[in-house]
Amino acid sequence: MSTKKSKVNYLAKIAILSALAYLVHFFEIPLWFAPPFYKIDFSEAIVLIGAFGLGPLAGIIIEAVKIILNVIFTGTQTAFVGEAANLIIGLSYVLPAALIYKSHKTRKNAWIGMAAGIVSIVIIGALLNYFVLLPAYSYFYHMPMDALVSMGSAVNKAVNSAFTLVAFCTVPFNLLKSILDTLIVGFVYKRVSPLLHR
Repeated sequence: MSTKKSKVNYLAKIAILSALAYLVHFFEIPLWFAPPFYKIDFSEAIVLIGAFGLGPLAGIIIEAVKIILNVIFTGTQTAFVGEAANLIIGLSYVLPAALIYKSHKTRKNAWIGMAAGIVSIVIIGALLNYFVLLPAYSYFYHMPMDALVSMGSAVNKAVNSAFTLVAFCTVPFNLLKSILDTLIVGFVYKRVSPLLHR
């Protein structure tokens, strides 16, 4: 395959995966232990499949295009703060996994990478929510932080502050989401990877 055809093929796969990730993110699942604004979707599984098959840079592009498409078709209500944070949180899971897998493409390394991604998204997600996302939502939605905390305490009695909202809602949310994404990728990647290497 010529270099030009190879590049077109690469970009076409990124475009398809980006569109698929964008569509998948609409299928959201609310959680019993967290307020309504925490909903799980499995778009990061699509992003990680792309990053495993096409490389970490492709993962960054797919994640970014997914968020750009969401802004174009849905808009932003947080002056792009939420979108930027979602990009960082998504990549905090995808990039460690993709970089570790790229160093030595074995099943064991894939699982090690995804485990590192789980640890990374839990830590970075907690810090971003506490210092950026929750204050941003409070500001842009004109809701005092106490109102956000009350939404958390309504479904989880352990929540009584911004810190406990992050500890008992954000952390379990990102942990559960990343574990489910990991199981999906672990189950389907080898089955779909031949399509990414054509």
